[in-house]
Amino acid sequence: MERHLREKARWVWRETLRVHRRAPETRLASSLSAVEIFVALYYGGVLRFDPAEPLAAERDRCIISKGHGSICMYPILADLGFFPRIELERVCQAGGILGGIPDPVIPGYETVNGSLGHGLGVATGIALGLKGRNSDRSVFVVTGDGELHEGANWEAIMFASHHQLDRLNLVVDNNGVSMLGHTDDIVAHDSLPDRLQAFGWECHEVDGHDVVSVREALLAMKAQVAGKPKALIAHTRKGNGVPGLEDEDLCHVMNPKPELIDRLLGEES
Repeated sequence: MERHLREKARWVWRETLRVHRRAPETRLASSLSAVEIFVALYYGGVLRFDPAEPLAAERDRCIISKGHGSICMYPILADLGFFPRIELERVCQAGGILGGIPDPVIPGYETVNGSLGHGLGVATGIALGLKGRNSDRSVFVVTGDGELHEGANWEAIMFASHHQLDRLNLVVDNNGVSMLGHTDDIVAHDSLPDRLQAFGWECHEVDGHDVVSVREALLAMKAQVAGKPKALIAHTRKGNGVPGLEDEDLCHVMNPKPELIDRLLGEES
């Protein structure tokens, strides 16, 4: 399993570069920071899902709040059979289903993801509804650290704790860079675990680029059902692995030159 996860993570990283090479409208830096998170969720036995029936009632829910930063999900979903691989050749093109910002027309995506800061509230509502039906299905939500500047998240955080939504699992892609600069220069996140714990959440941290550790942390979080919502802070690097993009102030809106992408893909082959 460990070797399989690491191989998948490298493959998804490469495929994400290829998607961006064909569709430079996509947000590359935000997607590269989340590769190992999504690989662990979808290949690591964490989520229950059925590609042939994406909306099956018995599925776990995964709300991708940082939708624009999840282009790395496209190769994952295609590989797992949610839609034909040919769609990867038509990202942001007429007739294709894969856009620059994902939406629920794409099998495997649960919600509209264009406006940041709302995924956690949606996930909290879903978790409350499932609890009311005595369902044992888990709800995961993947957010960026920058979108936690939005106040609606903290309303959801208070609500989830009050209602003891212990099947709600928040994963924060803590890559340290927002749209126009480092998050700590805007509103510091250095005490994020303490803040979540103060609101009544169970909170843990992990190296977000160690896919094996991420999987272990996610499985442990899912298994813990003890009256508290749970959060995992995954420490990542925005633009991971791309020189001139990684961790730059404006990497959110930067596009590497096609020649650089070709060189990186050549080095990986």
